[in-house]
Amino acid sequence: MEAHKKGEETKSKEWLWWLFVLVLAGVVASASVLTLLSYFKHMTKTKPSGVPHRPGPVVAQYAKALEIAMQFFDVQKSGKLVDNRIWWRGDSGLQDGIDQNLDLSKGMYDAGDLVKFGFPLAFTATILSWAILEYGDQMEAVKQLGFAQDSLKWITDYLVNAHPSPNVLYIQVGDPELDHKCWQRPEAMTEKRPTLQINTSFPGTEVAAETAAAMASASLVFKKLNSSYSSMLLMHAQQLFTFADTYRGSYSLSIPQVQEYYNSTGYGDELLWAAAWLYHATGDHSYLDYATEINRQEFASWGSASWFSWDDKHAGTQALDINIAILRQVLLSRISYFGAKGISVGENIALQMYRKTAEVVMCGLLPDSPPATSSRTQNGLIWVINWHCLQHSMASAFLAVLYGDYMLTSQTEILYCDGQSYTPEDLRKFAMSQVDYVLGQNPMEMSYLVGYGNNYPQQVHHRGSSIPVDAKTGCKDGFEWLYSPKPNPNLAIGALVGGPFLNETYVDYRNNSMLSEPSTYNNALLVALLSGLVSSSSVVQSFS
Repeated sequence: MEAHKKGEETKSKEWLWWLFVLVLAGVVASASVLTLLSYFKHMTKTKPSGVPHRPGPVVAQYAKALEIAMQFFDVQKSGKLVDNRIWWRGDSGLQDGIDQNLDLSKGMYDAGDLVKFGFPLAFTATILSWAILEYGDQMEAVKQLGFAQDSLKWITDYLVNAHPSPNVLYIQVGDPELDHKCWQRPEAMTEKRPTLQINTSFPGTEVAAETAAAMASASLVFKKLNSSYSSMLLMHAQQLFTFADTYRGSYSLSIPQVQEYYNSTGYGDELLWAAAWLYHATGDHSYLDYATEINRQEFASWGSASWFSWDDKHAGTQALDINIAILRQVLLSRISYFGAKGISVGENIALQMYRKTAEVVMCGLLPDSPPATSSRTQNGLIWVINWHCLQHSMASAFLAVLYGDYMLTSQTEILYCDGQSYTPEDLRKFAMSQVDYVLGQNPMEMSYLVGYGNNYPQQVHHRGSSIPVDAKTGCKDGFEWLYSPKPNPNLAIGALVGGPFLNETYVDYRNNSMLSEPSTYNNALLVALLSGLVSSSSVVQSFS
């Protein structure tokens, strides 16, 4: 999380391509109903010979990588550990929330530090839920579904307790300034761990809406496993969405201290994202209306650059904002592909616009497409900014494999990009190129996934991993391990580090958090991507 300090990254011209995406989407938004419906018919008139069975043959390298990546969530757990898989981890944060008479002991530390940040933690839960909903059978085929569900529930248990009443949500445990003055194992924390909340007087629409999305998506995951728990999650999701929408205001303004870590440029995308998930969870068309008719002009960003104002924005929040915006386009395009009962003309037109915007994004990702983004390294890795560069490549690859599977399942054979045609297999090949780079097919010939292969980072920027279990260190003297030239004594297995420079070099140095720090939300994107690639598959047409 040190990688997210304010002012450590200025505007990036690489995002001009994404601005082009939205401008082009704005052109689409001005098209007539007839053009949109004609386009839809054109896109669906050709059918491939069939849809593969679920799941297909397992790809061994991706199965192994998924098994490893999943373990990082265990590395990051707070609370009283159950069935602990990480030998060097123990109970921690057991008194979290005690200042508010709450049990906030669970949840996960977001990165290499020991703070629980609600915004990225909720995003982690939403992505994990989405991965399970789309690719749970493939996770099951390689014996990872149970671990994914357990990790998700560890987060949602925390989020439930962090929402003690309809209009109150605790969004942080721990003081980042105090935390950064210490370097110690979570089991040996000594500093105070205060809590922060949003409420009607100090609203935080984006974090409340993202938490609503996490609860709604998780309610679908647990619907058949634990119906009462699923119903409780859905209740929290609906309350949080109402709170977020009724008391609109950015948490970055309500609680200025968050600006240095997980700042936010706005909350419109999270509201639409949450509404989309609530529609999937409930089937209530009022949520679909919210995203496609009532608020689309204000929040949908068609033809607007409002979501790409990066003043005072740092890498972590940039990634969250842009990923949520684009993930929302893909999530809503799912309804366009597979349909839903009772969709009005207005909703259908809006869904086609979301779908077209998602297609423009896909065309930009395909390396030989006419509108292909130039935001890549020489060897083809999607690369946008220095801080945690792999977040963008993993998010892009996950979207590509998922969108390709939407095409495959709906028997939509062709994606047109400025007159050239592409197939779901082309999107899958792009996704594979990104994860293969991470797993070792890169100029450094190293894996950026800790524990995968024979050559991976040894000095991960991570407190618990860097300090020996039997070390008797306090707050200050633990810094000797931050600056030590030795490899980490404890393996942070499954950690996806920040990634290489634009010139594709990597410096394995613990104090360089820009390159060497992992995070739960980036790992969630990697897990989602690997789950989609572990075998060839169609996707379910409905989450219910």
